[in-house]
Amino acid sequence: MTPDVTDGAVTGMAGTGDRNGARETGKSIDTLAIRDLRLRFRGYTETTTVLHGISMRVAPEQRVALVGESGSGKTVIARAILGLLQLLPGAIVNGDIDFEGQDLTGLTTRAWRRLRGVRMSMIFQDPTSSLNPVFTIGEQFHEVHRRADPAIRRSVSGDRAAAILEEVSITEPDRVLESYPFQLSGGMNQRVMIAMAMANEPALLIADEPGTALDVTVQDQTLRLMRRLVDSHRTSVLFISHNLGVVREFADRVYVIYQGRIVEEGPSAAIFRDPRHAYTQALMAAAPRITGGGIPDVSEDEPAFLAPREVHPPEPTPTGDG
Repeated sequence: MTPDVTDGAVTGMAGTGDRNGARETGKSIDTLAIRDLRLRFRGYTETTTVLHGISMRVAPEQRVALVGESGSGKTVIARAILGLLQLLPGAIVNGDIDFEGQDLTGLTTRAWRRLRGVRMSMIFQDPTSSLNPVFTIGEQFHEVHRRADPAIRRSVSGDRAAAILEEVSITEPDRVLESYPFQLSGGMNQRVMIAMAMANEPALLIADEPGTALDVTVQDQTLRLMRRLVDSHRTSVLFISHNLGVVREFADRVYVIYQGRIVEEGPSAAIFRDPRHAYTQALMAAAPRITGGGIPDVSEDEPAFLAPREVHPPEPTPTGDG
């Protein structure tokens, strides 16, 4: 039986030079554009609304963060982008999702298979559970490569896998390719997942809390490797996290989500310099500090958290003297 392992690493605001720029300028089209995305789930007795008109964009080569507390709707947005929620009989998905100018609404299963694992990829939270424990890393890389090239030879796949493993600072790629996931550490598996997600040169990488299952030191190393890799491959990133410190270091642009609503958006520097929405301010106040100070007293039902969306203008582009 051929292993189908690629769902573990589902592998695709515009502006030509400004990564905080407008939706479309000249020939530059958003890598990802979401407009008025709404999601409801049918229950036994009633329908529950989970997403309330989400709109956001990711420009080519831009790193965008979606930040909010657990249960705010971050992961379901990622799964809707990949067309996974639309497979559930109890899910009602409305709105527009465009990828590289293509409307993803109503794509066939065959068309989705040409996108997932090829033009768009995803890294999930727990690397060890996302990898198949009964196949070697090399076998799983081969399946990922077959998404883009069904006729690829194992030797060619192995060479490509070894090359990208070296890009994530794995110094013994041949040994890793012959290993099973349970023979590797959590940090090593996370690097494998990042390399696997980038194996087919996707235009969009969705990273759902990568490194959350790792200790902070290994997490920092992993995220630095990921940033270097996506920059060198010129890949757009939708980075999902609740860790404001990581978001501040990684993202060009930030969207803050609360109870299925985007409450604030803008360039990363502007958001952290001048958080305007009450929920964004509460998130930042709740960030742990080495100096202590206790846990802030924040009400879960604060009416100001449902205030209208705050939008920061683009940061001015630096200009030279001449």
